[in-house]
Amino acid sequence: MSDEPNSPAHTGPIHLDPVHAPDWLHERRERVFLVLAGIFLGAMAMLNVIGITRFIHIGPLALAVGVLPYPLTFLCTDFVSEFYGRRRANFLVTVGLLINGLVLGTLWLGDRLDPVSAELQPPWQVLALAEPVRLPDGTILEGRAETFHIVFACMRGAVVASMVAYLAAQFCDVFLFHFWKKLTRGKHLWIRNNGSTMISQLVDATAVIGITFGAALMAGEIGMGQMFGLIRDNYLFKLCVAALDTVPFYIGVRLLTPYLRIDPTRHVG
Repeated sequence: MSDEPNSPAHTGPIHLDPVHAPDWLHERRERVFLVLAGIFLGAMAMLNVIGITRFIHIGPLALAVGVLPYPLTFLCTDFVSEFYGRRRANFLVTVGLLINGLVLGTLWLGDRLDPVSAELQPPWQVLALAEPVRLPDGTILEGRAETFHIVFACMRGAVVASMVAYLAAQFCDVFLFHFWKKLTRGKHLWIRNNGSTMISQLVDATAVIGITFGAALMAGEIGMGQMFGLIRDNYLFKLCVAALDTVPFYIGVRLLTPYLRIDPTRHVG
């Protein structure tokens, strides 16, 4: 049997079999997985880097800017779950957790190391504050402050919160995706795509806002109404994006099925 991509013997979908797949097909599948993993991990890194450094309005919704790339992670895990199975999807989620730890560890190390002398500092490294600034950790800065210290103080609590929320939401997403896939016997693509993402996004929004602003709520700096408002806006944004990504998910599955030579309906276990 020929191993060439255009061989008649290789027309039509082929069930994923990493052991017996020819080299050209195995490489094709791994490249697609690498692209999906790269988008997933890149979106996770952006979430942690920009985090809650700015809040923006999208229509009536008030959102942390770090939320913008996050829905891409659920679309990527849905693609990986669909074509590569639950084990690969969970592995990707675990690697994402390690990336979160790497980001947090790098920020912590950068904060602990001594800065260069004032003569060598570039002008943007130190800011002259017009008025005192209260950081998320309760520290009050006055006068001059390092840009990195301000960013790190804004991010570290959000990164820890996102790590906890990330674990709960992403594993929930993978579990529910395969639950719906098995229940529908591989049919009704929209059910497993939306049913898994919409529920897991609620878990994520509740966890990340609750952990990030829990201390401020207990200290009386924000009210319960504000807390629920942030959760509501966070979830509504993710809910809308989850509904919208049904179309690219359908298109992606339709295009990738013949390209990867995988029949995703056979992954029902």
